[in-house]
Amino acid sequence: MPIEQRGVDTVPEAERTSGPRDLVAILLGSNLCLGVIVFGWLPVSFGLGLWASVTSVVTGTLVGVAVTAPLALVSLRTATNLSTSSGAFFGVRGRLVGSVVGLLLSLGYTALTLWIGGDVMVGTLARLVGLPTGGATHAVVYALLAACTVVGAVYGYRLLLKLSKALAVGMTLLLALGLLAYAGDFTTAAVPDTPYLLGSFWPTWLLSAVAAGLSGPVAFITLLGDYTRYVSPERHSSRSVWRATCLGLLVGLLIPQLFGTFTALAARGSLDYAGPLVDASPAWYLVPLLVAATAGSVGNAGLMLYSMGLDLDAILPRATRARATLVVAAVATAFVFLGHFASDAQSAMTSFVLLLTAIGTPWAVITLIGHLRCGGVYDPEALQVYNRRSRGGIYWFSAGWHPRATASWAIGAAVGLAAVSTPLYEGPLIALTGGIDCSFVLSGIVGGTLYAVLTPNRAPAAGTAAEALVPAE
Repeated sequence: MPIEQRGVDTVPEAERTSGPRDLVAILLGSNLCLGVIVFGWLPVSFGLGLWASVTSVVTGTLVGVAVTAPLALVSLRTATNLSTSSGAFFGVRGRLVGSVVGLLLSLGYTALTLWIGGDVMVGTLARLVGLPTGGATHAVVYALLAACTVVGAVYGYRLLLKLSKALAVGMTLLLALGLLAYAGDFTTAAVPDTPYLLGSFWPTWLLSAVAAGLSGPVAFITLLGDYTRYVSPERHSSRSVWRATCLGLLVGLLIPQLFGTFTALAARGSLDYAGPLVDASPAWYLVPLLVAATAGSVGNAGLMLYSMGLDLDAILPRATRARATLVVAAVATAFVFLGHFASDAQSAMTSFVLLLTAIGTPWAVITLIGHLRCGGVYDPEALQVYNRRSRGGIYWFSAGWHPRATASWAIGAAVGLAAVSTPLYEGPLIALTGGIDCSFVLSGIVGGTLYAVLTPNRAPAAGTAAEALVPAE
């Protein structure tokens, strides 16, 4: 299979051979991994019991899917990734906002997947063959996982799609076996022995809904276009693509997250997940657990690295996608070492997802408003101005930026950060919300409202009179 040469340029119609079933497969297969499973542990670590954990995760996921899934339709129309597509509203240079947001999201989730997957691999191998569990062992395992991940990411979309299809079947079977493996402990599992993280039930439940539930779909706000750009709008309707995206996100996120809640309670892992998960595993499930930790991590982190390579390629047009992927892989691996040796898992995960959700939500809302305004009609050539080091076109706005859209995002993100409540940081607005983290709601409402008010006219569409494209000076 040849290495994918295409970066964030427009995908020709002849290459857009994927369909809705492929979307479901890639969203299901890539998410059946420990990097997503561990989010089901978060509610338990916050002090919530079974039903409180389940309801918070399900509620947050449903809300997140409702906001995130329509973004898949943008790249269906533009034939490029979402950050580049957002240039229709932020400007061909202003779309760097989306590239940076996507790069940060993918970087964090890649590091998390390699981190938790590597820890479970080390613990499982320690029980199976007596492998030492020191820092050197973790470093070698992280590096091996990262290397395997890079191969899939560099080869690109077609290989990752085949891998996701295989993982959708294989990982489902492995998780089903896991339910049997931990069922005996779960029947006697008590409620978590930790107090509510925020002192009382409802604030902690809402925190769980955002950090464990909503964060899953939000992680895809810039990723969905990586897949739908290969789907042809001439052969597949927007409705079928939207339905497939909703199904893929719901099934692909809820299955692993709820498995994480189940096993966290069964293993009594309120303070840690990887260690208790391995310790509570019956001997016969250790090999399946090792396979799940390895294959699932490579599949999920591979897609994240692929997206990071595209985002860095969009930021640095002179870089090839393959070279950009190697760079971000090295950075992600460095974050893995930092996370293992210098951070508390619960605090790091919670802070990371809440902060990036506050930053990413207003960008997603503005992009959706712009998509609705233009009726899904874009000028693909004008979107590629920055990548071709030219200037002009209908999305040039002011020197390649749409100042009002960019300001709307920046203010929305600032309000979100001021209203966030994490174990490491609390914004000044948290006192006005009764100690409840409403950062994603406030950031989305403020950013979207400002954009709608400041830009009352419809977004420019293909066919609009525009400045001619000329080479950049």
